[in-house]
Amino acid sequence: MEQDERIIGAEYSEIMQKSYIDYAMSVIISRALPDVRDGLKPVQRRTLYDMYELGIRYDRPYRKCARIVGDTMGKYHPHGDSSIYDALVVMAQEFKKGQALVDGHGNFGSIEGDGAAAMRYTEARLQKITQVAFLADLDKDVVDFGPNFDETEKEPTVLPVRIPNLLVNGADGIAVGMVTSIPPHNLAEVIDAVKALIKNNKLTDADLMKYIKGPDFPTGGIVVNQDELLKIYETGQGKIRLRGRVEVEKVKGGRERLVITEIPYTMIGANIGKFLNEVAALVETKKTNDIIDISNQSSKGGIRIVLELRRGTDVEKLKNLLYKKTRLQDTFGVNMLAVADGRPETLSLRKILEYNIDFQFEVTTRKYRNLLDKEQKKSEIQEGLIRACDIIDLIIEILRGSRSRDQVKECLVNGVTEGIRFKTEKSRKMAAKLNFTEPQANAILDMRLYKLIGLELEVLMEEHEQTLKNIASYSDILNNYDSMAKVIIKELDGYKKEFGRPRRTAIENAEEIVLEEPKLEELPVVFLMDRFGYVRSMDESIYERNKEAADAESKFVIHCLNTDRICIFTDTGHVHLLKMQDVPFGKFRDKGTPVDNLCNYNSSEENFIGVMAMNDIRETVVTFVTRRAMVKQVAGSEFDVSKRTTAATKLQEGDLVCAVYAPSEHAHLVLASENGYFLRFAVSEIPLKKKTALGVRGMKLADGDTVAEVYWIEKTDAKKAGAGQDTGISEVPYKDRTVNLTKLRIAARDSKGTKIRK
Repeated sequence: MEQDERIIGAEYSEIMQKSYIDYAMSVIISRALPDVRDGLKPVQRRTLYDMYELGIRYDRPYRKCARIVGDTMGKYHPHGDSSIYDALVVMAQEFKKGQALVDGHGNFGSIEGDGAAAMRYTEARLQKITQVAFLADLDKDVVDFGPNFDETEKEPTVLPVRIPNLLVNGADGIAVGMVTSIPPHNLAEVIDAVKALIKNNKLTDADLMKYIKGPDFPTGGIVVNQDELLKIYETGQGKIRLRGRVEVEKVKGGRERLVITEIPYTMIGANIGKFLNEVAALVETKKTNDIIDISNQSSKGGIRIVLELRRGTDVEKLKNLLYKKTRLQDTFGVNMLAVADGRPETLSLRKILEYNIDFQFEVTTRKYRNLLDKEQKKSEIQEGLIRACDIIDLIIEILRGSRSRDQVKECLVNGVTEGIRFKTEKSRKMAAKLNFTEPQANAILDMRLYKLIGLELEVLMEEHEQTLKNIASYSDILNNYDSMAKVIIKELDGYKKEFGRPRRTAIENAEEIVLEEPKLEELPVVFLMDRFGYVRSMDESIYERNKEAADAESKFVIHCLNTDRICIFTDTGHVHLLKMQDVPFGKFRDKGTPVDNLCNYNSSEENFIGVMAMNDIRETVVTFVTRRAMVKQVAGSEFDVSKRTTAATKLQEGDLVCAVYAPSEHAHLVLASENGYFLRFAVSEIPLKKKTALGVRGMKLADGDTVAEVYWIEKTDAKKAGAGQDTGISEVPYKDRTVNLTKLRIAARDSKGTKIRK
């Protein structure tokens, strides 16, 4: 081993933990969460800065998005073109942002979920508000710049955004272990709140909400839990309840129709189509008979979804049904998480505004410090030129008597006259007293002769007076809080006047919807499920007339009530609960519906091995048998839960459930293995356990052997486990012979069983 090599021992778990934490923080800070100061994620900031650098301003022609995306990726954001283009598209979609930051030209998608065209087809440029309120003064050293990913370029660590963009445009993002979701707000209201907090920094969240009434979504709608908003803004977390705006229109024939003109913000995209399907489902399932037609007449002009109603419809009752059963009423989860001081923090309304105000004062301070420095340098040069004009004859004499520029400069700055020819000794003495600064000397040497014209001298004097006024003004702004506050407030008033708009989302308190659904009359029905997983239900009389065909075609036939629930047990140890009300009810020859569409059953990952009615098993016990011969009994009441899917039993790795049944306490269980062993023992030997327990061994299996079939013997009648019909059997086939189950010797649980030989 070479001497410079060293092996360092380390704990693997510690290295993994540190690496994952580093990765998580990188995602949180550098990718997923916005900065509280400018309200932008890195990809958004870099895209806007690149457009600024390329000169794609609001008053200039559009440029291809492919050019913008390629330049941004090559210079600042090397994480793929799709993330950059997606960010660019969202910043151009007015239905997603409180204030669109990009002016898109071409197909940038629609509110109904249509995607934007490829970047090679679309064009974009900055919006005016982005140019004047997000990117202005970048040349005045108002923010810090840092190296890009390969240290070939410089990029701003934050944009000098002059409005609380985090509130105005909101934000959403998923990081590692955390998520941010901030709703958009009204620009004019947010500016009013900022101004109020600048004037009085003791305002509380409640005080600030006199200015910011609540979120203002670009899709409009109605916020219906106004009383809960204060707590949401104080804690930075909560749920906002949203409703679409529904109007009633009169049509010919004395009928009415409902027109949805505004939708909840959460319905943007594919959820509009899902809403239409939900309304159609209400009609198909007979939840309402009042809707005779539905059409989506939305366009670029706005949302317009029309529901044609029957004559005499109770409109208020139907609206309540839509709010309760569809996405027309939805919740927006608020989690105001952003990067503040380099770390993620959940922020209150006041805290966000405080961070923004601090940032505004920092940006304004750096701006006016830069301007003051420039004005002071300008004043210095102006003073030098004015003084030079008063002794222009001496300066000309110095110029004519010198041999080089450096010699003249040395004389003007330090009064060095050696080597310079003067006409008189008086001139030499005057030259020796010169003490211009170096910038003044350079300005004098660069001065053109036309500056000596009288009018030009007057202009120079006026400019100097203005420079002195600017210096006094900038110094006052930098040294006086009130003066700087006035400057910031004046800028904010300008943005409000030019870019403010009326509120779109109404804020109110609405009573909780109480939907009185008609009580379903209990009727006996028959549930049918074939081997392909298609389910249907029918009246008992229809089943009895077609019993032979129904039993032959169906794998499971369950007699139950139409108010019951069906438990579908699968080989992966899950039970899926299916309401009989959701099962299609009809004629015998109806095909039915795939069970996948009615519950969480996944036919590609699991197989159903038992189906029972909840009313049948609620007061009894359910027995489970697995391929590895593990058995247990579970109280049926454990499956009476509200979840659509729950764990039915715990399994060993690689094991599967092979049978589920609800026998009587006096029944016998018969396990048949692949290798021809049959074991009969009393069900009473199987212990009662919780559904989350593993169970006990029911049969000793040889290596490689598994349980193939499971049977129950009730008194002298044997039945196959999991069968939908209680069809009695006495003998079962095994290879080239039959086995009489009722004549098998009764043994103890966890024994080997009887070998059936050919």
